[in-house]
Amino acid sequence: MSGQISPLLLGEYLIASSPYERELEEVRVYRGRPDASHDPKGYAACTRQIDVWQQSSRVTVITRALRYPYGWPHQSQPGEKPQEKGIDVALAIDFVALAIQGRYDVGILMSTDTDLKPALEAVVEFGRGNGGKPRVEVAAWSGSGMHNRRLAIRQKNLWCHWLDEQVYQQVKDVTDYSKA
Repeated sequence: MSGQISPLLLGEYLIASSPYERELEEVRVYRGRPDASHDPKGYAACTRQIDVWQQSSRVTVITRALRYPYGWPHQSQPGEKPQEKGIDVALAIDFVALAIQGRYDVGILMSTDTDLKPALEAVVEFGRGNGGKPRVEVAAWSGSGMHNRRLAIRQKNLWCHWLDEQVYQQVKDVTDYSKA
């Protein structure tokens, strides 16, 4: 599997395939945003993609500026690329804060970034003292020939929504956002 997905279609799939009755309230997407002065084409494509995603009131996109290597792209070290910085922290803060605010009953976190484990642990612990709410789940891609990684925390068996090629085909987005 490679390529981009529709966050809303993925959220709807996760709800529809759950063994529990659920209603999709919101899909939150956290991503780096290219800088218009460093990468005008990337910035324009990113903006178009976010605009499409946010046509649904159920999709919220949180961005942070990409960090560019010194002299990028022509005078930077070979292979250096712009990096997302702080987006994992923004996601972690929101995941915990929204749980404490009671904004969700079930939070499904889809990432392989192990820096998010403390946020998972905090929400699980909060849920223990709050009648089991919110429930924490994770989602991850799986497939033959790929190392299947998912977020997990010790002493807690989090439900994982394993997503395969068939799911990808249902939620993929083939739009070329680089074209205006």
